[in-house]
Amino acid sequence: MRKFISAITFFTLFQTYAQDDKAVSWINENAIKIEDANPDTNLTIFSNNVPQKFADAKVFGFGETTHQGKEFFDIKAKFFKYLVETQNIKVFIMEDSYTSEAAINEWISGGKGDAATIAYNFSIGFWNCKEVINLLEWMRNYNLTKSKDEQIHFYGIDIQNVGKVNQKIRNLVIKYNVPVSEELLLVLDKCVEKKVEYGKSNDWADLQTPKLNEIESILLDFRKKIEPGNIDEFNSAIRALNYLSQYTYFVQNPMSQVRDLKMFENAKWIIENKSKNGKAFIWAHNAHIDYKGFDNPGRKNSVANLGKHLKEYYKDDYYSVGFDFGIGTQAGYFSEKDEKPRWRKVEFTKPFAKTYAETFFEAKDEIYFIDMYKALDGSSSNFFQKKSKVIFGGAGGFDPKKNHLYQKKLSEMFDGLIFIKNITLPTNNLIAK
Repeated sequence: MRKFISAITFFTLFQTYAQDDKAVSWINENAIKIEDANPDTNLTIFSNNVPQKFADAKVFGFGETTHQGKEFFDIKAKFFKYLVETQNIKVFIMEDSYTSEAAINEWISGGKGDAATIAYNFSIGFWNCKEVINLLEWMRNYNLTKSKDEQIHFYGIDIQNVGKVNQKIRNLVIKYNVPVSEELLLVLDKCVEKKVEYGKSNDWADLQTPKLNEIESILLDFRKKIEPGNIDEFNSAIRALNYLSQYTYFVQNPMSQVRDLKMFENAKWIIENKSKNGKAFIWAHNAHIDYKGFDNPGRKNSVANLGKHLKEYYKDDYYSVGFDFGIGTQAGYFSEKDEKPRWRKVEFTKPFAKTYAETFFEAKDEIYFIDMYKALDGSSSNFFQKKSKVIFGGAGGFDPKKNHLYQKKLSEMFDGLIFIKNITLPTNNLIAK
C-alpha cells in the first residue's frame, strides 16, 4: 500500500513538473516581452504585438501585487503614456480620494506649486513617491502643450477619506448665501469626523443620510438660480457631498464589497461625465481591478469588487491587467520581538513554492506580458486553467509571520498579466534608514 501511494505521489509530481515545463515553453514562445521598467522608454515589442481585445478596449484597469513596487508603478506609467498616445485616453482614475483631485488637477494643468509638494495631496501615502510624482510631472508637461479640452485629468474614486468636504460645502454656502441651516452644516461636520469601525455594524447612515439628502436638495434647487459661470462650483460641491454620503454608508456597512461598489459607481460617473470618448485608465491594487471578485478563504462565494462590477457593466470594453513577481525587496508594517510595529524591509530571495510565480520565474524574459485569451487557447491551457497560489500584499505590506498566499485562478481574474522577475521598493521615505 505504501509503495502504491508513493507511486501515485511520484506520478502526480511528474505530471505537475511536466505541465509547468510546458507552460514555461509556451511563455517563452508566446509572451510579449517588455523591454524594461523605464517609464520613459517605448513599448516597441508590445506595440507590434498588441492583443486584439486590448486594442478594442476602452477602460483599462492596471493592478499591482502590492502598493510598494517601483517596477509596478513605472510599468503602469509606461502603459498609461502608451494609451494616451495611441488610444487618446485623457482620464486617469486612481485608488485615491476625491479630496486629492483639485490640487493635483490644478498643478498638472499648469498651476502654481512644484513636484516636491504636490504628492502630499494624496490621501493614500503610498503614492507619495518619486515614481508617481514623475508621472504627474509627465502629465503636466503633456498638458502644457494641449488645449484645456485635450488635457489629462486626474480623478479619485476611493471613499475612505472625506477630509475637508464639510468645509468645501460650508464655504460655498457662505459665498452664495445658500439657505442651508447651521444644524444641517453640523451634520456635515459629524459625518466627516466619524471613523470607520471595521467589523462593527451600526445605524449611522440611516440617521444621517436623510439630512445629507436634504442638503443636496437645497444645493440642487439653488443651483438653478446661479449664473452659468458659477455652475461648476456647485457641481463640484454636490459631487463632494455624494462622496460624503458614500462614506457615511460605508461607516454603517464597513465591508470591502461596499467600498468597491462605491468605487465602481464613482468610476462609472467619471467615465460617463468626464471622458469625451468613454475611455479611462484605472490605477489600483490587483484585488480591486481583477474581475473575479473577493473570494478569499472564509467566503463560500465571491462578492463583487470594483473589477467585477466593471466587467459586468462594460463587458469587453473593460480590460484588466494584473501583476505578479518572483523575487526582490518589499516592505511590511510589523513588530519584531518587543519592538513597536514599524515599516521594515522584507526580502524575497526565491519565488514561493507552488505558486504561479514559481513557474513564471523560469521563463527567459525579465518582464513580460501574457495575453490570457491566447494562453487559454494555447498548448499550455491546462496550466492557466488550474488554481495555484498567488502572493498578495495589502495596505500593511508583507509580514513574514503571516500567510500572504491565496489560491486563485489567474485566467478568471485578468485579461492580461505582467510578470516581473525582480522588484524593488519605490523611492520614498517609508522605511527609516
